[in-house]
Amino acid sequence: MGTGYLFSMKTCLALRHVAFEDLGSFEPLLQAAGYQVIYRDAGYDDLTTLDPLAPDLMVVLGGPIGAYDGALYPFLETEIRLIAARLAADTPLLGLCLGAQLMARALGARVAPNPAGREIGWSPLTLTPAGTASPLGELAGTPVLHWHGDMFDLPPGCVSLAATELTPHQAFRQGRALGLQFHPEVTARGLERWLIGHAAELSVAGLSVPALRAATACHAPGLEARGARLLARFLDGA
Repeated sequence: MGTGYLFSMKTCLALRHVAFEDLGSFEPLLQAAGYQVIYRDAGYDDLTTLDPLAPDLMVVLGGPIGAYDGALYPFLETEIRLIAARLAADTPLLGLCLGAQLMARALGARVAPNPAGREIGWSPLTLTPAGTASPLGELAGTPVLHWHGDMFDLPPGCVSLAATELTPHQAFRQGRALGLQFHPEVTARGLERWLIGHAAELSVAGLSVPALRAATACHAPGLEARGARLLARFLDGA
């Protein structure tokens, strides 16, 4: 890897866009599974030096920008190239929210604002038969956190795994890569940072911070337990 890190153990490279949208509950689980977690911050670290195939696992995290905003944020095009290289090599890759949208773009699919508007809050997924048979089956009936205003078309050759009323494609799989439009990694404690960092978006959307906090307190513990099983199955398949 161009940064000079030695990968003597399993490594997880996490591409992060804002500091508070990190691996959340997934980080200690990855460490317990024997992964060294390395963050690289888009817009700050030089992503052009990264060897996309060096890490055992790459996770592309969420953020409040569009996957189509490469003219404003040139590092997005670098990320898409890194993602495309891992997809072409069929190496383990997990995309969360913006990460899934960047995966969709790398596979040639359209990403655009959702005409139904922002989807922010807790609700369960509607799983397809393929989704039920996949690691997402662990989330059946479980409310998950949605926090996005964009949507992606299903990439060519990929399998749709889940949907919601507002978003027709919430998850897809290609080989050993999994793209999730929602956030299975969030914790109740971690979401407090989101409520601060996304205060302007919540205000524009007319959403209640206390109501979102209360919903998170209700649903986050169950998601954390189910999310752990989802991640374990994904890692087994990876």
